[in-house]
Amino acid sequence: MTALTGSHPTTTAHGTRRPVPQWASALAHAIPLLLLPQCLWRLPFAFGFEMGMDGEGSMPSSWWVSVPYVFGLSLITEALALLSFALVRGWGEVAPSWLPFVGGKRIPPLAVIVPATLGGLATTAFWGYALLGWFGFGDVAGFTSGGWQVLARLCIAPGMLWGPLLLVLTYAYSTRRRPEAHQGEENGGSVAA
Repeated sequence: MTALTGSHPTTTAHGTRRPVPQWASALAHAIPLLLLPQCLWRLPFAFGFEMGMDGEGSMPSSWWVSVPYVFGLSLITEALALLSFALVRGWGEVAPSWLPFVGGKRIPPLAVIVPATLGGLATTAFWGYALLGWFGFGDVAGFTSGGWQVLARLCIAPGMLWGPLLLVLTYAYSTRRRPEAHQGEENGGSVAA
């Protein structure tokens, strides 16, 4: 596909100036799926079902509070996970034309790299602390039975990969958007992705 987007032509299927490695695209698709079991596991808490946790009464008793909180948390988690597509799609390089003021303009690489790196580091630290708790190095919620604990860990563990995978995608994005890589292309040279 060849289209004119912003100030430079795009020549890839994803609307990016340089080709996105297939593994990076696969990772971007995997991140929201890795978080889905955790989001689904969390939903019964909205209706007062503690999923075998020993934290009786830890959720607000009013459904008017717990339902929007839990559903909102799950939706926000998935929405943030879907932002990883900005690292492998054209809208992470050129703002979509429908956005007011910035639509169609080139996005500076650091405007994507800095928040993605901070997000990757934050989620890695958050889940790293939780993982240490699983191995007895911190406070972690107890469960009424081993079965509930196994279910919780099976649902939560895939989400622990979010931070490291986001950091890998961010590195691939920054490598693809390097100015010297673009200079080589403009001078008629071909730079491998």
